[in-house]
Amino acid sequence: MVEPARKNSVLMKIVLDTNCLVNVIMPGSFNNDIWQAFRASKYILCVTNEILFEYHEILTKRYNNLIANTILKEMIETPNLERVNPTFRFNLITADPDDNKFVDCAIVAGATYIVSNDRHFQELEHYDFPKVDVRSLSEFLNIVRKL
Repeated sequence: MVEPARKNSVLMKIVLDTNCLVNVIMPGSFNNDIWQAFRASKYILCVTNEILFEYHEILTKRYNNLIANTILKEMIETPNLERVNPTFRFNLITADPDDNKFVDCAIVAGATYIVSNDRHFQELEHYDFPKVDVRSLSEFLNIVRKL
């Protein structure tokens, strides 16, 4: 079952893992509907400075500095980007502690989902609190296509 994107006219919030961002930004990508839905303000993308730095680093390696700068500039200038500043580290993922920046962001922002294909996020299933719902890229694509 696909959850509604809005609850009481409030846009859902997501945290997008870097591995998924790389798969949604390029025109013609199978998952590009997710990026287009962001551009159309159909959901709120939550980030921290640490996440933005990782986005830039990986986009630069994968594509080039110009594309990385263009994507981040567009994100930052979009009204449906929410920047959060976690002051506490939950350290819920032990297999790859670098993934915790996404978890901390999701918890502080009150995000509906973390969107990731990274298996390390499966560790979150063991915690009842704080509850963090993880969706794969394909699951989130199905949600976005129903918006």
